[in-house]
Amino acid sequence: MPFSFKAQIPTLVESWKTDKDLKSATLSFCVIDAQSGEIVSELNSHQFVIPASTQKVITTGAILGTLGPNYKYSTKLFYTGSLNKETGILSGDLIIYGSGDPTLQSEYFTKDTNQITDKWAQILKEKGIKEIKGKIIGDASYFERIIPGNWIWADINNYFGAAPCGLSYNDNKFKILYNSKENGTKAIVSKTIPAYCNTTICINSNVISKGTEDEAFVYGDPYSYTKEVSGKIPPNKTNFEVEATLPDPALLCAEKLFTSLSKIGIKCNQHLIESNYKRSDSVISKQLLYTHYSPSLDKIIYHTNLKSNNLYCETLLRTLGKGSMSSGINAVESYWQKKGLDVSELFMVDGSGLSRANTVTTSFQSNLLTTVFNDSALYKIFNSSLPVAGKSGSMSNIGKGKLIENNMRAKTGYINRARGYCGYVKSKSGKDLAFSVLFNNYNCSAKEAKNKIEKFLIAVGEL
Repeated sequence: MPFSFKAQIPTLVESWKTDKDLKSATLSFCVIDAQSGEIVSELNSHQFVIPASTQKVITTGAILGTLGPNYKYSTKLFYTGSLNKETGILSGDLIIYGSGDPTLQSEYFTKDTNQITDKWAQILKEKGIKEIKGKIIGDASYFERIIPGNWIWADINNYFGAAPCGLSYNDNKFKILYNSKENGTKAIVSKTIPAYCNTTICINSNVISKGTEDEAFVYGDPYSYTKEVSGKIPPNKTNFEVEATLPDPALLCAEKLFTSLSKIGIKCNQHLIESNYKRSDSVISKQLLYTHYSPSLDKIIYHTNLKSNNLYCETLLRTLGKGSMSSGINAVESYWQKKGLDVSELFMVDGSGLSRANTVTTSFQSNLLTTVFNDSALYKIFNSSLPVAGKSGSMSNIGKGKLIENNMRAKTGYINRARGYCGYVKSKSGKDLAFSVLFNNYNCSAKEAKNKIEKFLIAVGEL
């Protein structure tokens, strides 16, 4: 009797039952024929599990469907007071008002060393401004300044835990540069970049030269200028980079604009630079000088899913909520409910999946993917944002030499003892399948869990 690939999945499930690493774990998957909506295979598909970063498909799909692929963020330069066209003196404040654009000076969209503020300064010079008598204010008040309460201490000061901001800048992170020597010695901080003009970030470091990976973690109040760093970095390195969250992205943006203005001869006061995070009920008369637009939403979503960018995804959530995280969550749930999904199988506390308090069912995720597949306006753009097996992103080492290589696209997810994949594959039988597989609380390394799930993904491709 010829070997049946269809028997692979039941065989794998049986092997999981006797696998000591999975004995007490929660295992769930759901595979659906994306065209017919028929369930092809499932296990515990209505049981709540932690999605990790596979949650991003829920948030990015909702905002793409709500705002459309051509949506752009705007960042506006205003002034208060008066501008004398003859003298070029602005007797008032210059305000950078953000609407949440996460791409300002982002490494994913900035291809050279020029600051976006250099462009803004040149535009202001062309408008005849020669001197600013008042403040330069980075206004981030459109977003509430809040970090999800369920994010853990070990995440919220590291680059992957950077909180969204109404005026994000430089991916809301900075670099701590280390020089390390022989094994076992203490690594020394050489500098931090970028640096603030008027404030110094204090680094209390106890990082040891050991191992081959970046295992240094940053701790402390995310909004504080004092950071505690501990852990390990490789020995004998010069300017080894550890990335941490900026305490005040809006202030950095304002200071960079000050630097850009000064560089081209526009007078302004270095000590009159500040940020603002509070919405005001009072109406202040202000005049628009310039509007900067972000790349389109489809490009932002591409980097959100391909790079599993938490900052971008949390920004998208707040954008849906008009600055509010809780309103964003309500908007995501409402969107999918209107699409016919059972949102009782979704529990969100953030948009990116960084918190272990998020839970979802694999049935919900697979049905969501099926819904997107059958929406011609969404599917092509959404699908193109997902990493490709054997080729790109966090799927680059999955399915090498197998049928799924270059044929499966999936959003991956990983946090401590929670790993999963959800996406699409054109199976051996020619069917378009939508799938979700999530493993929680396994007793093995993350790499070993990945290898176990990879066998499942390969079997799905062979259906």
